[in-house]
Amino acid sequence: MQIFRQNSYVALLLGVILVGAGSICLLGEDEAVPEKALESGSVHILVPASLQASPVGEQSLLVERPIQGDSSAEHALSFMPHLITLELKGITEEIGISHCAMLEEMNRERILLQKNNNKSLQNGEEISQPAGPPDKLFFTRTELLSPAEQEDAQWSYALVDEELLLLQKIVMAEAEGEPYEGKIAVTNVILNRLRSANFPDTIKEVIYQKSQFSPVHNGRLNRVTADEETIAAVNEALNGRKEVTDDTYYFLSLKLASDLTIAKTKDEAKAIGNHTFYK
Repeated sequence: MQIFRQNSYVALLLGVILVGAGSICLLGEDEAVPEKALESGSVHILVPASLQASPVGEQSLLVERPIQGDSSAEHALSFMPHLITLELKGITEEIGISHCAMLEEMNRERILLQKNNNKSLQNGEEISQPAGPPDKLFFTRTELLSPAEQEDAQWSYALVDEELLLLQKIVMAEAEGEPYEGKIAVTNVILNRLRSANFPDTIKEVIYQKSQFSPVHNGRLNRVTADEETIAAVNEALNGRKEVTDDTYYFLSLKLASDLTIAKTKDEAKAIGNHTFYK
């Protein structure tokens, strides 16, 4: 202790050694301290190639995050365990580090970003992006089939671009502001009518049938443009997704409808949002 009092440089040197030893612990007992540099208000952390499992391309993992206020090394190290945004360069495989909490967190976030980039997770299964509209619709006498079930079809219907656009517009006009499932259900009703012998034989004729869809009568059908959600809902219905059964042919809003004949004479099938669907 007397030596420390007589020579302040010795105390300073000991402090530097302790700080360096603490930094080494961040990367594990057997690993060297990663290089760090404070440049233009940012911190660059280089992880040696020995810490990587099977790197491809560059031999380092670069993480960059701006520092506000204090630019000291101690401030730079304080945020490392809490990195939010990571920029990974030249690494395509897992980082084989289990004893370093910082690198484990970085690796977990990289995996999460990769998963969320091109696919969504539902019930533990990977769900691909919705398919586009099919070229043909396939029916039996009682139901719409998905394209995968076409071998069981009794008849098919060629879907042309003009009618696809018209179908998207009527669903948008009838179900704008309704839940996604409600948009699919409105599409189901129109396709159920197309299949049924009690309604016209084309999508265009079904939509323009007299006194059936109010947006046709009031001109709203010509003013709307289908949004992405509506287009996706129509595509899903055309590919076989059903929110109402194949014998559902009517729907209306009990709050807005001036004619409640359907509600009084038909059997209720399901309510979705502001729409009630009937058989």
